[in-house]
Amino acid sequence: MRKNPIGLIFGFALSAAAVASAADPPRTLRVDYFHTGNATEEVFSADRVVREPLPWPGNPRRPLDDTNLGKYFFEVIDRASNRVLYSRGFSSVYGEWETTGEAKTGRRTFSESLRFPEPAGPVLDPKDQTIDTALPPSPGPLIQIQKSGEPPEKVDFLILGDGYTAAERPKFEKDARRLAELLFAVSPFKERRGDFNVWALCPPSEEPGISRPSTGVHRRSRVGATYDAFGSERYVLTFENRSFRDVASFAPYEFVEILTNTRTYGGGGIFGQYSTVAADSLWAPYVFVHEFGHHFAGLADEYFTSAVAYGPAPAERVEPWEPNATALLDPGSLKWKDLVTPGTPVPTPWKQAEFEKASREAQEKRRKIRAGNRPEDEMDALFREEQVFETRLLGTDAHSGKVGAFEGALYEARGYYRPQEDCIMFTRDQVPFCAVCRRAISVVVDLYTR
Repeated sequence: MRKNPIGLIFGFALSAAAVASAADPPRTLRVDYFHTGNATEEVFSADRVVREPLPWPGNPRRPLDDTNLGKYFFEVIDRASNRVLYSRGFSSVYGEWETTGEAKTGRRTFSESLRFPEPAGPVLDPKDQTIDTALPPSPGPLIQIQKSGEPPEKVDFLILGDGYTAAERPKFEKDARRLAELLFAVSPFKERRGDFNVWALCPPSEEPGISRPSTGVHRRSRVGATYDAFGSERYVLTFENRSFRDVASFAPYEFVEILTNTRTYGGGGIFGQYSTVAADSLWAPYVFVHEFGHHFAGLADEYFTSAVAYGPAPAERVEPWEPNATALLDPGSLKWKDLVTPGTPVPTPWKQAEFEKASREAQEKRRKIRAGNRPEDEMDALFREEQVFETRLLGTDAHSGKVGAFEGALYEARGYYRPQEDCIMFTRDQVPFCAVCRRAISVVVDLYTR
């Protein structure tokens, strides 16, 4: 057992000699487990071991994760030699829930999964009744959106459809291709496009759409996406982990995007797990890329004025593990000190008071629109107004476009800092990822391709 600055690290010790070679790709093993607890206590307990139907898609040259990303970390260890065969950092649904108010008064259990290449030596007793080798029901044919090479040499990105009926399968494919193109129009994904394979699956739903409990809408689907996660009307997650993972096992994948067949603004993203987006929302292009930033590279939310489900950060700021947020302003220890624009003061002044005033007013209007269950067009119009104002304000400031340390990040107006005044992780403005986020994304691409 080891601990990182933020969270617990746990491992599965397996009797194994080595991971199979790239010439003979190993099978994919998946451990489904239960993550239980409250705000002060957490427990991991095994559920089942699944031997997935496809070979391991990962990079055999980089089995060990040295990025230091994620709230948690797991290792596959050879018992005989105590050698680490495989490791990855990740975050989890539980890890987000434990920061909510509900976690202070009650306990919950979430199903989660870890996937890794099956080691070449003896690992599992083939007679062990807890090993699940059954093939789940097929979600339908695998769609190849883009194939740049063999899975072990590329980032394998899977797009899953949820809330699409069998008759809407063509719509799903159109949505998947449209959003994939939008992702690869944004740097650094644009420059690294050849490092990606993109696949798509769409298990048919009985009726269109997904659950939105705050309005009395409930759906059942194999992927299980729902609005109102943790009481946040825009937050879309799935709590049906077992089923979701069984569906995804029919494709080679390391990263997953869930497209929901809905128009209401929403999405979500958890590092190393999955991200989500409402495919028909006017703001899907922004939400898709923003939430994929969380899922793919562990990027922090840089905004601090929108309502969130999480409780306030402790008064004594803890240095976050996310690469694009910091509580340390010493120029010599700043995470991105090598990227700071020469001559830029740290901390970096910006029009924070004016931004906060306008944001508070917009948030109040937003609450009224949702409380009255008003048409989505009204929300779209409000967001357009915000975009025009914020683009002007943040794009014409003294240090606009420069790398420094701008106060306001991780849902907190004070004590946390972001690298640039504006970024995809901060607003819905038509701006790129900042320089620090771009570098963080490239580091993860390298982990899976170099």
